[in-house]
Amino acid sequence: MSGKNWQSQRAVRSLVAGRDEAELVERLRPDAGDRLRLLPASGSVTRERALKLWGKLGAAAEIRDVILGDGDPAVYEGNIENCLGELRMPLGFAGPLRVNGLFAKGDYPVPLATTEAALVASYHRGCCLLGEVGGCTSMLIYESVGRSPAFAFDDVADAGRFVAWVVGEVERFKEVAGETTRHGELIDVAVTVEGNHVYLMFEFSTGDASGQNMVTLATEKICGWIVEASPVTPVRMWVEGNLSGDKKASMKSFTSTRGKKVTAEALIPGQLIEKYLHTTAAELERYWRVSAIGGVLSGSFGVQGHFANGLAALYIATGQDAACVAESATGVTRFELRDEGALYAAVTLPGLMVGTVGGGTGLPTQRACLELMGLAGSGNSRALAEVAAGLMLAGELSIIGALAAGHFSRAHRKLARERVTPKD
Repeated sequence: MSGKNWQSQRAVRSLVAGRDEAELVERLRPDAGDRLRLLPASGSVTRERALKLWGKLGAAAEIRDVILGDGDPAVYEGNIENCLGELRMPLGFAGPLRVNGLFAKGDYPVPLATTEAALVASYHRGCCLLGEVGGCTSMLIYESVGRSPAFAFDDVADAGRFVAWVVGEVERFKEVAGETTRHGELIDVAVTVEGNHVYLMFEFSTGDASGQNMVTLATEKICGWIVEASPVTPVRMWVEGNLSGDKKASMKSFTSTRGKKVTAEALIPGQLIEKYLHTTAAELERYWRVSAIGGVLSGSFGVQGHFANGLAALYIATGQDAACVAESATGVTRFELRDEGALYAAVTLPGLMVGTVGGGTGLPTQRACLELMGLAGSGNSRALAEVAAGLMLAGELSIIGALAAGHFSRAHRKLARERVTPKD
C-alpha cells in the first residue's frame, strides 16, 4: 500500500469497520467445503453442451435465455471453451474515413463496438474533419511478430558458447520454422544475455494473420530442434521468456516492432478546425504540449490521448485479439502549429496487432464488419493497419479538440448522462 501514513490508516479503518478480528480471520481463511463442480473444460461448442453447463451452474432460466438465446453456438467452435452462448453489444460506425495509404486507398466506414457513450461520436467527428481535407496520409512502415524463448545454463561460459553457436544457425532456424506454416517466415533473430540466461528474440512475418499462435508454434519447433542440436545443452528452456512484449505496454514497442508499425498524418486548415472542433490550431498545440509533458511525468509508454478507446472498439468489432490493445495502444501523437493558423497532426503506432484472417476474424459478425470496410480475408491486413492509424488520428484530433475547447465534460454529459434515465 502506498501513500501517506494517515491515508493508509484511513483506508485500513474503512476496510475493517464494524468487524471484529475473529470475523475477519474467518472470512479470509481458505474454505475447503463443498463447491460447485462443473463438467471438464472442453472446446466442444454445441447447444446441447451449453445446456448441460447451464444445468450445472443452476442459474435462473431468464439469465440462460438471454445469454444462450435460440441459436446454435456451434459457429464459435475453435474460438472458445465452455461456451454458454454469446454476448451482444451495440455496434456503431465512424466515418467514412478517407485514407490515402500504401495499401488502403478510399473511404472506409469503420465499425466500432463499444458501450461507452460519446466514443463513436468523437471518432466520427474526427473522421469528418479529415474527410474535409482529402483524408489522412497513412503508411505502414514495418511489420513483424516476435516470440522470445529463454534458455538457462549452468554458468555464463556455457551461455556464451551457446550464443556463439546460435548466431551461425539462423538459416537452419528458418527452415525449421517453415515446417510449421505456409504463411509465416522467420526474418530475424536477436540475442540478449543476462548472466547464465539467454533470450532469443525470433521475429516473423505472418502474412494477413495477427500471427500470435503461428509464431508460438514455429518457435516451439525451433526450440525443440535447438535442444537436440545444440553443443551446449540448456538446463531449462521456456518458449516465451517475457521479453517479446506480448500483451503488455512496454518500451519494447519503441525499440522493435511487434505487429505493424504505422504512421498517419494530416494538415488541417484553421477554418476547418474552428468549424469542426470549435477552437484554434494554436490552442490545440498548446494543449498537446502540456499533455505531452503530463504523459512524461506520469511515466506513460508513448504520449497520446486515447488510442485504447478506438482500438478496443475496432478490435472487438473485427475479431482481433482485444488483449493486444495493451501493446497496440502505445504510441505517439504530435501536433504542430503551421503558417496561417493551420495544424499539422500525426500519430505513430509502433506495434499495431491486427489481422484479416484467423482468430476471430472469420466469425459471422466480425467478418461482416471487415466486409463492410472491404477488408475481409487475405491481402488486406496491411490496409487494415493503415485504416486503424487513420482512425487513431481522427480520435486524437477530436478528443484534444474537446479538451482544448473546454467541451470534454459537456460532450459526455450530453451523450451519456442526460440520455440515460436512472432505474433506481
